[in-house]
Amino acid sequence: MKSLIDSFAKEDICRISQDNYYRPIHEIPKDENGVENFDLPETIDHFLFAEHIAILRAGREVYQKEYTFNNPLLKPELLVFEPRPIIIVEGIFVFYFPEIARLIDLKVFVDAKEHVKIKRRIIRDNNERGYDLDDVLYRWEHHVAPTYDKFIGPLRSDADIIINNNSRFDVGLEVLTGFLRKKLEERKS
Repeated sequence: MKSLIDSFAKEDICRISQDNYYRPIHEIPKDENGVENFDLPETIDHFLFAEHIAILRAGREVYQKEYTFNNPLLKPELLVFEPRPIIIVEGIFVFYFPEIARLIDLKVFVDAKEHVKIKRRIIRDNNERGYDLDDVLYRWEHHVAPTYDKFIGPLRSDADIIINNNSRFDVGLEVLTGFLRKKLEERKS
């Protein structure tokens, strides 16, 4: 995502992520073993997320408290999203919620092979969230993979563009960047 955003001037692009719209920890459902399952659609305040996307599309700023993934060592910041000609709406459930999907002009599905996704998740969850390997693998098996199979994978066909992100993202990024640049030029002329 950073490569895509870095391809444009700051005044041309805004990224708003579903990750900042998780419900409070006490509202997150737990699985049969008492482990919070953050990988379900109901963990996201999708109505607020859709509202904020609509506000951005209407040309107004949005303010949202940063979600810190329940890390007590991090103090959440107040995030400011400014309307831009290109608004990147990011999240695993953006196709799932009709309130959000209808606000997206170009639907891009970024996918990778299972072993690539697991490896990346292990590294990210360890480095950014402090989860140990057993926790990451438990969540993958009991939460992440079943959610992909039930809520995410079936919506892959709703995408306008599918980018495989196994080892090389550069070709897909080039196609997407070229398309967005063309739309941006059309808008400015």
